[in-house]
Amino acid sequence: MLERNKIVDVAAVVGRGYGEFWHSHHRYRVVKGGKASKKSATAALWYIYHLMLYPDANLLVVRGALNTHLSSTFAQLRWAIRRLGAERYWRANTSPPELRYLPTGQKIMFRGMDDADKLASVTVESGYLCWVWVEEAFEIRSELDFDKLDLSVPRGNVPPPLFKQTTLTFNPWNDRHWLKKRFFECERDNALVLTTDYRCNEFLDDADLAVYETMRVEQPRRYAVAGLGEWGVAEGLVFDRWTVEEFDVGRLLDGGDAWRFKHVFGLDYGYTNDPTAFIAMAVDPVGKRIFVYDEHYKKRMHNDEIAGMIREKGFAKEKIRADSAEPKSNDDLRRLGITRIAAAAKGRDSVLHGISELQAYHIFVLPGCVHTIAELSAYVWGGDRPEDRNNHLMDAMRYAMEDARCFKPESDVARCAHKRERRRAAGRMGAGGITANDLTGGWN
Repeated sequence: MLERNKIVDVAAVVGRGYGEFWHSHHRYRVVKGGKASKKSATAALWYIYHLMLYPDANLLVVRGALNTHLSSTFAQLRWAIRRLGAERYWRANTSPPELRYLPTGQKIMFRGMDDADKLASVTVESGYLCWVWVEEAFEIRSELDFDKLDLSVPRGNVPPPLFKQTTLTFNPWNDRHWLKKRFFECERDNALVLTTDYRCNEFLDDADLAVYETMRVEQPRRYAVAGLGEWGVAEGLVFDRWTVEEFDVGRLLDGGDAWRFKHVFGLDYGYTNDPTAFIAMAVDPVGKRIFVYDEHYKKRMHNDEIAGMIREKGFAKEKIRADSAEPKSNDDLRRLGITRIAAAAKGRDSVLHGISELQAYHIFVLPGCVHTIAELSAYVWGGDRPEDRNNHLMDAMRYAMEDARCFKPESDVARCAHKRERRRAAGRMGAGGITANDLTGGWN
């Protein structure tokens, strides 16, 4: 099963904290956890190990969107194959993404909920499609969508020793999600329900642990969710109309409805105690929607590193609204080639006005923008003003919105119609419009 002459201690590879998960044959395994809790890594190791153990088993991996697998679940499962020393027995295809176990022909297939109708048609050439892994299950917006998936796969009679099982892994960003009511608020005999956190991850070093200790002391609300895997509490949140969801960034840039969106960018400076926070988002002022599709979040960044980051992301020529309290940093970035940096307006109650403006929108966030998600989950009111913490990307978002205020979306069809009307109006005034002769007097 493993490479010749290579012995792998599976227990040592997996580590502690997941014994119950590893041995469970429940119909559902549901694991919510904080960051670095090993939930996805452990799931990937379990599937590779057990697919090689059960020659008739096959796996379907599901996320909110198909195009997110390559950089997440596909990469995680390939890591598990390498970690178990089994590279020579597996073949990977990227288009479409698929992993095949060569000795038996078993498959790992990847699908997205963005094309849920095709899930019912997923088939395997040999064996049984008995296992389903829903990674980032928080992306499944409704219980009805999950039920459609659950009725489609796993399917058919599965002979022993195989068993049907669906595993859901996710970060619990908001306690209003249907997953909480379905699996965590009532006991189910057919479900193993777990909460894990970074403390069961013995592979973290002292520097990693120090990050969580600092978060525990300075940002307790964020620590509860991102650190301990507790549910994000919606009560008291500054922003409560937001969703973690996959969407096609390309369609926002070049799709048929791209004219609806204004792309805006915000930058909040930090250094020793606070991170530098950069955000990119598309704003639909008519539909009142914001799509957050890129972020950066890092401490101790010098201005030349910030400029390099912006260039690397491809936003060097965009107008970027930055903290007006840092005029020297803004000048530095212009000197370094980020020429369209502009100071954000600040004034009496500018924070509250900016928040009020954002609250009129529903905010959609790509799952990869984990720091934006974490701040939205922990940015809360402290009296009549928001607490001055968990707000670096939130400030950047406020700055960015300044460039959407005067944006009036106009489709290509409408734009052409307006041009034709202007030409007709000019024609009514005369072929040349107002001429020099019109300015010679005689208008009495």
